[in-house]
Amino acid sequence: MADDEPDYSSIPLTDRAVHKIWKVRKGAYEEAAADFARTPDDSDPCFQPWLHDSGLWTKIVLDSNVAAQQEGIAALCAFLQYGGMNACLRTRSHTIGPLVEKGLSSTRAATKEKSLEALLLYVELDTPAPVLEQLVPYLSHKMPKIIAASLTAVTAIYTSFGARTVDPKPVLKVLPGVFGHADKNVRAEATKLSIELYKWLKDAIKPMFFNDLKPVQQKELDDAFEKVKDEVPKQERLLRSQQAAGVPDEEIEEEVEVDAFDLAEPVDVLSKLPEEFYELVGSSKWKERKESLESLFAIMNVPRIKDGDFHEIARSLAKCMKDANVAVVTVAANCVELLANGLRRGFGKYKGTVLSPILERLKEKKQGVIDALAKALDAVFGSTSLTDTVEEIVEYLKHKNPNVKLETLRFLIRCLRTTRDFPSKPESKNIAETCSKMLGDTSGPVRDCAAEAMGTLMKILGERQMNPFLDGIDDIKKAKIKEFFETAEVKAKEKPKPVAPPPPPPAAAKAATKKVAKPGTKVAKKAPPPSQYAQEATNPPRSIPGSKMAPKAAGLKLQKKPGASVGGALASPRRTAPPPRELTPDEEPAPPPPKTAFGARGLAGRQLSREVPPRPESGMGVVEKAELEELRADKERWARQLQEDKSEKARFLQEINDLQLQNAQLIEEHTRDNLAIRAKEAQLVRARSDAETAQEQVQKQQREIDRLKRELARAVRPTSPAPTDISEQLYGRDTGLPPYAGHMGRGGLDNNNRNSFQSTFSGADENGSVVGRGERMSPSGSGRNSATGSRGGADNIESWKRAAEVTSQLKLRIEQMKAKQGLASRGQR
Repeated sequence: MADDEPDYSSIPLTDRAVHKIWKVRKGAYEEAAADFARTPDDSDPCFQPWLHDSGLWTKIVLDSNVAAQQEGIAALCAFLQYGGMNACLRTRSHTIGPLVEKGLSSTRAATKEKSLEALLLYVELDTPAPVLEQLVPYLSHKMPKIIAASLTAVTAIYTSFGARTVDPKPVLKVLPGVFGHADKNVRAEATKLSIELYKWLKDAIKPMFFNDLKPVQQKELDDAFEKVKDEVPKQERLLRSQQAAGVPDEEIEEEVEVDAFDLAEPVDVLSKLPEEFYELVGSSKWKERKESLESLFAIMNVPRIKDGDFHEIARSLAKCMKDANVAVVTVAANCVELLANGLRRGFGKYKGTVLSPILERLKEKKQGVIDALAKALDAVFGSTSLTDTVEEIVEYLKHKNPNVKLETLRFLIRCLRTTRDFPSKPESKNIAETCSKMLGDTSGPVRDCAAEAMGTLMKILGERQMNPFLDGIDDIKKAKIKEFFETAEVKAKEKPKPVAPPPPPPAAAKAATKKVAKPGTKVAKKAPPPSQYAQEATNPPRSIPGSKMAPKAAGLKLQKKPGASVGGALASPRRTAPPPRELTPDEEPAPPPPKTAFGARGLAGRQLSREVPPRPESGMGVVEKAELEELRADKERWARQLQEDKSEKARFLQEINDLQLQNAQLIEEHTRDNLAIRAKEAQLVRARSDAETAQEQVQKQQREIDRLKRELARAVRPTSPAPTDISEQLYGRDTGLPPYAGHMGRGGLDNNNRNSFQSTFSGADENGSVVGRGERMSPSGSGRNSATGSRGGADNIESWKRAAEVTSQLKLRIEQMKAKQGLASRGQR
């Protein structure tokens, strides 16, 4: 059967890697891995087909056959190991996702191992950030086994390369969500990752996610952290960039203190501040003041605060230090601590606002308040320096309240222990003189703290520099200061002073002169006066110049009288040696002349420029040069300080300008608001005036209506009783009224009397008389057709006509009045 199998070796390797038969694919993967291992470097042509089709590796990692997939991932590891940076960059975006989904979660241990190795190679070849960027989203995958596998890979990355090489921030952000997963395997892997991060970062990781965990999980992690707190992790693998730079093992093993402030992202606190905060913090009720400060504490309880304008908050907190209620003072001190720890160096501009009120409040006797104030003071000092706070500290050391003096001394001791800046001489003198005076205080704790402060200062400065401040102090107090000096632990170290190099010996000076001198340079025109050796040229010493004694004697003479010739040369001191001629490239240097007692031409043939030692530049010794270097260093330091002061002044001027602009803007807004208020008031006055005018018109119209009613009543009084309503007068019911005065309903004429005026008055003559139906023409109800009745009927008709006219006029006026009232009401609205 084996002879019947076709030969696939003639097919290109990349085509065999995607063949439909898994055994062909598996053989292609193995052959590719072997080819990669045989290459001399990453520029070999063997890598080119695989680089041109980078997506091919996605199919290899996702191979449907588990045996072929294992060999394919092994081929990927070989490709990355021997292909270098180019292989990493071309394939990283195509393979990391498939490696996590199908490789790390595989049931085969070898496949998992090779997948993890491929991820580590991606980190090693370039940088860890791109790999973490693709791994972190899988920590929130819907499948628990994918999340667990991703956590395992992340833990392996930090174990191999360390949290100082791989940024822990992206992982710490999503870690709380992983701890809340329902799957126990996911939580177990999250615990392993947290323990690994704790080895590198220690307690700095707790503020990042501990508050989001359950109390049981916090306790379990604390117990696990306690077991590994003394372990010092070591970076097991180096990045290729570190390997190229030659990073030594000592530098890798060096423990670096990591702070939670460096890991956290800045939080914008000012945008979360309640609108009524400043109103409540200045309330007359202490509970409202305390609640407002507690809300501020909750907002600022973050590892890092985004810098902004906190001047108003600092002033409010400083004002709360004078509060009569100790609970308000405690919460305010806690807020100062959070603000200083959250801003760090950005808190320096608020130091002058809060430091003095806190020191003044140290007169409080309750220990809980004192502890809160002490933590606030330590936080303020941690955000500034000893130079920034020493003036306020020394001032409050002279306070009349003994409790203020005692707590300020303790604060000074803590500052001296934790400062990393070496105090200057004026600062040291100010502290030492103030503390030495407090050694004789009436309070025992104050005396002990003063001795401890001086002992701590001595630990920083050294015994020699502290001796001038110990003069006049009795032996008992000196012994106590020495005791504190021996046990004190400080962090400040004096910078080593630059050591001036010793003056070169005469031989070295001659060599330096000969080295600096160039061909064609002229010797000084003024020759030195004849030396003792020139005067005694007629009686030269009997020693041979080339012997060992001659240089010693010459050296002794030169030290006494620089400027004399060496070896008792008889040449004139005014003569200078001719400059040496430069040789052309074709010429060869002439051989040296034969050595004789005095050279080829005797004593006169020796060059003076080589025999005369250089004069000392300034005659300064080692001490003077060292002092000069120290003065230069002081000058540079003061120049830097001056530059910093100038920049600080410029910043303050900029802040003043900004505040002035804000003030001008506020004044402009205030003026605009006042004008708007005045305009509204004017509108209100006009509206009231219009309302009063409308009311007067209504009253006038009402009086006119009353007058018209009275006229109407007088008009109808001669013929009939005065009706209560005009409609009753016009359209009365069958109560003694004429039949033609029927009642008008809402829909027209009343159903009881359907006759209209036209039907009632069947006809009228030219004089206005009306001929009615039957005998009901008379209002009185009689049916007589006498002349009196006819005249009375005519008068009645005339009266009703007038009444109708008056009524129509009255209705018209009423409608006009209603229209005016409607316009007036709308104007008032």
